[in-house]
Amino acid sequence: MTGIRREVTILGATGSIGISTLDVIRRNVNAFSVFALTANSNVETMLEQCLEIKPRFAVMRNEEAAAKLSDLLKQAEEPGIEVLAGEAGLNLVASHADVDDVVAAIVGGAGLKPTMAAVEAGKKILLANKESLVMSGRLFMEAVEKNQAMLLPVDSEHNAIFQCLANGASSHAGGVRKIMLTGSGGPFLRRPLESFADVTPAQACAHPNWSMGQKISVDSATMMNKGLELIEAKWLFDVSPDQIEFVIHPQSVVHSMVEYDDGAVVAQLGQPDMRTPIAHTLAWPERIDSGVPALDFMSMSKLEFEAADLERFPCLELARRAAEGPQSYSIALNAANEIAVQAFLDELIGFADIPIVNKTVLDDTGGAEPATIDEVLTIDADARKSALQLIEQIKSQPNRSGRQERA
Repeated sequence: MTGIRREVTILGATGSIGISTLDVIRRNVNAFSVFALTANSNVETMLEQCLEIKPRFAVMRNEEAAAKLSDLLKQAEEPGIEVLAGEAGLNLVASHADVDDVVAAIVGGAGLKPTMAAVEAGKKILLANKESLVMSGRLFMEAVEKNQAMLLPVDSEHNAIFQCLANGASSHAGGVRKIMLTGSGGPFLRRPLESFADVTPAQACAHPNWSMGQKISVDSATMMNKGLELIEAKWLFDVSPDQIEFVIHPQSVVHSMVEYDDGAVVAQLGQPDMRTPIAHTLAWPERIDSGVPALDFMSMSKLEFEAADLERFPCLELARRAAEGPQSYSIALNAANEIAVQAFLDELIGFADIPIVNKTVLDDTGGAEPATIDEVLTIDADARKSALQLIEQIKSQPNRSGRQERA
């Protein structure tokens, strides 16, 4: 790439996507400069990043963490880095006039408002926060069009589809018959179903192919990540849910495929490394070095594909149901899942309880099409409250869903 360096804000800099983004930027310092880094409460990692990268702004969503970071930067004699706190700080660095690109990598619903702030400011958004589209769908895409923002998908599957659609050409104009979302099946693809009651958080987070944060790792183990990706793909590529198929692909080499009306199938292949889609979206429509080694086709023994087992992965069917229903269904399912996954990580419920929480909250959700982001957040808050109440009930019944009693 040539010309003036692009100024980048990384929302969620201390997570796996943020760390990978910084690695790509280090390899391309003539093309990109970091304007702002943000995190929730991980002061230690943020401090290390600030001392190396020296962004103009550092934002901590947690105000106590922001105060601590500010003190540490003063001690390190780095007065040039301005520390901000809370949602207002996130929104500012996402929409600042000097920013060109915003990497939206905050996990969960917390990423919605700052990502929308970037959209409303007409930025180029590198979307790794799938919840923004899952929660706000139509509102989000309407805002992208209204503000002439550029939306590029970072999730490996959606980035693959984007490339297979001739860099995002309209799915309808391109004669698309079907989109195939591939997924490895996570760590429990072959594990006996009757042993799911014994799954520990450490086991659920031990993905066989990808290095990811805890939440997305558990979502991969339940395959809720694929379900959320179906909802996201519906909005990104303007396709109906019944045009999207789940495909188990244990090797994680084929990142997704598009089947056309003429019978052609276009697939995007690569190493299971998030630096590839990050580099693709940062440089688009050009290409830059990501640091990811090329595939060695001569050393591959085989590539396997199979249908997803809905008994093993019930969250897939829940997500398809949500995608086919009103927006409130997707909002509620996402909220319930975030609460259930955190409860599992905190060892309050069992692994097999996650889809039960998700289904119960979805069943109890009324049909609504929110007209504003505030309405989206109200539905989200109600679903979280319902999920928390259900978790309290599960905790009082030690053997429900095979869950082992915990101290």
